[in-house]
Amino acid sequence: MERKNKLLTIGQFAALHGINKKTLMWYDEVGLFHPVLVHPDNGYRYYSYYQSSILETILLLRELNVSIDEIRTFMENRSAAGMEQLLQEKIEDLDQTMAHLKAVRKTLSYHCQNMQTLQNMDLGKIEIAEKKERHLVTVEINPNTSFDKQVEMITAETKKYQLRRLHDASYGTMIAVDCLLQGRFEDYSKLFIEIPFPVRKDGLHLAPAGKYVRAFYQDFGENAVHCYRKIFAYVREHGFTLSGYSYEIIINENVIERMEDALVQVEIPLL
Repeated sequence: MERKNKLLTIGQFAALHGINKKTLMWYDEVGLFHPVLVHPDNGYRYYSYYQSSILETILLLRELNVSIDEIRTFMENRSAAGMEQLLQEKIEDLDQTMAHLKAVRKTLSYHCQNMQTLQNMDLGKIEIAEKKERHLVTVEINPNTSFDKQVEMITAETKKYQLRRLHDASYGTMIAVDCLLQGRFEDYSKLFIEIPFPVRKDGLHLAPAGKYVRAFYQDFGENAVHCYRKIFAYVREHGFTLSGYSYEIIINENVIERMEDALVQVEIPLL
């Protein structure tokens, strides 16, 4: 087609590809993409329509954060195999980025839900909640495990699962229902971490799907004991049976300055 054989000014070519003229000038200066013709008298740059596919390849690679040096090396030795390898690497990078963004979204949704709970909660209320199955990373502890040691262990676990920071996951403590029924209210046996993205299931703790009794208490004094005794009375009154573990998690730690103000959510599966 005659129109395709016509040379385009730098302005026309830039507009065709939705970029700035300075981008084309810079690509020329760094030896990445040259005009097909530079006018000998006025230095004006001209481009061919047939250079469009090459420029679009460069723009795609730049959008994928491929460096100028990498693109230059590729462009000097273009091949289908080289292009496939480069794109496959970037697809893998994008998959990792999308997985991270999904995890971030899940974490934000979790914190947002906690903030909604805080604004509408009744500390004296006990309710039944429907929960999905969860696979939790756990760390064994006992009543003699110091707080510093707990922090050390939970930090090590988050690094093992390649979390960027501790608050990329939700975490809390577990105490066996049998211990609670025996009045051993401080006999915590595990720390749990709920990773916000799929992980291998071997060796993980299964928090079953189904109905859970849910209650809250402020984390000081005998409040935990009072909370659990209220739960016992509630389940007896309604004919429920507690099962497995109680899962405790602080839901307001990102909006408080003193741990005495911590509000603990308690969830226990029902048979």
